[in-house]
Amino acid sequence: MKIVLVGAGSAQFGHGTLGDIFCSGALEGSEIVLLDINAQSLEGVLKTARDFIRKNDLKYTVSATTDRRTAFRGARFIISSIEVGNRFQLWDEDWKIPLQYGFRQVYGENGGPGGVFHALRIVPVILEIVRDAVELCPEAWIFNYSNPMTAIVTTVKRAFPEARFVGLCHEIGWLSRWLPRMLGMDERDLSFTAAGLNHFSCMIELTEAATGKDLYPEVRKRAREFFLREPGYSDVYGDFLSTGVLTGHEQFEKEIADRTSRFEWADRRLVEFMLENYGLLPITTDSHFGEYLGWAWDVVDHRGILDFYDYYRAMLTQPVKPEIRLQTMERVVPIIDGILGGTGFRESAVNVLNDGLLEDLPSWIAVEVPAVVDRRGVTGMKVSGLPKGYLALLRNYTGVYDLTAEAVIRGRKDLVVQALLANPVVHQVRGIRAMVDRMIDQQGRWLGYLK
Repeated sequence: MKIVLVGAGSAQFGHGTLGDIFCSGALEGSEIVLLDINAQSLEGVLKTARDFIRKNDLKYTVSATTDRRTAFRGARFIISSIEVGNRFQLWDEDWKIPLQYGFRQVYGENGGPGGVFHALRIVPVILEIVRDAVELCPEAWIFNYSNPMTAIVTTVKRAFPEARFVGLCHEIGWLSRWLPRMLGMDERDLSFTAAGLNHFSCMIELTEAATGKDLYPEVRKRAREFFLREPGYSDVYGDFLSTGVLTGHEQFEKEIADRTSRFEWADRRLVEFMLENYGLLPITTDSHFGEYLGWAWDVVDHRGILDFYDYYRAMLTQPVKPEIRLQTMERVVPIIDGILGGTGFRESAVNVLNDGLLEDLPSWIAVEVPAVVDRRGVTGMKVSGLPKGYLALLRNYTGVYDLTAEAVIRGRKDLVVQALLANPVVHQVRGIRAMVDRMIDQQGRWLGYLK
């Protein structure tokens, strides 16, 4: 069986995913192909992988190539995590150039003007990847970790509806860290359902697994006390500034679970607002959820967002020891195991084409919902009962993704302008065309196709 890791030159993704694969009994004996455009980085990951296989007497073969078409021939699974260009330089431009033109976005990765430009830059590259996969290994499952997730999956499924393309995001993991401690229960005794758009999703149901008892009222009752002094990124970034040492990683909660934050509702002012006004618990923090809401600027923990960004940049740009660990960190390998074994288990969150899964949203939008994983692959589950107020917020953003997908596929700058005019985060007209022209000039290598 052939598994291709696209973007494997990244030490975090390459080493981390190899460790996940090496934990799988179902994948033992597989051929793993590391693919990246950076031959030097790729060679380092390849050497670490081969040394690890030899040292631990594992039954895998690993090779590396910069030739995508060679890598894809005969592939059964493709796992992709890529960015284009200098990640943080371009991210800074996505975030700060719109701010200079007067557009008050709280972050610049997935939503708002910055999210549109991010999508316009990365989606064409991912479309090239999928085009080759559809031609060379049409039966392969393609798992995507890149952002902006909803824009990517929506556009890929519009351009290549036949592609077996699934988006995966670990933000759903916040519920597994919050809920057991909030309720004083074991995670195995809780059953939750979340649904929405990627990074813009809320918990819809929470029950006791054994009895079906509704536990959402308890969450609403206990949330204020739990989150008021729950540690946030400002706490861990403060530690880094004081010591110069990054003691944790992005999912830092386990290390500081018993700590009291210096700040109130750190990173989670929108959690407070959504619980008070909609009765719903978002599955992620201000930096992500706030990108889709025009009024988020007035609510979010701005310090927490800045500290998260600076902490995240420090974490991903520090020298990384070339290391593979035999531990499962992400969900993609358990999903692959489930496909091969036909286990029929329920996965908490995947990003797939809507097509009726959330009835009140367009069929063509990619949604984040639970899924059944079995020999048929990954099948999204229908989720009913989303409150109308929450649906209204989701619908407000779907048009942005529609126009962004069309702008990418058709290479039209006028559709970029219209995507921004449809964006709930945009509150002014003056400056939009000038900003679009400025971004195209600044990122011409990636955006020059827009005419």
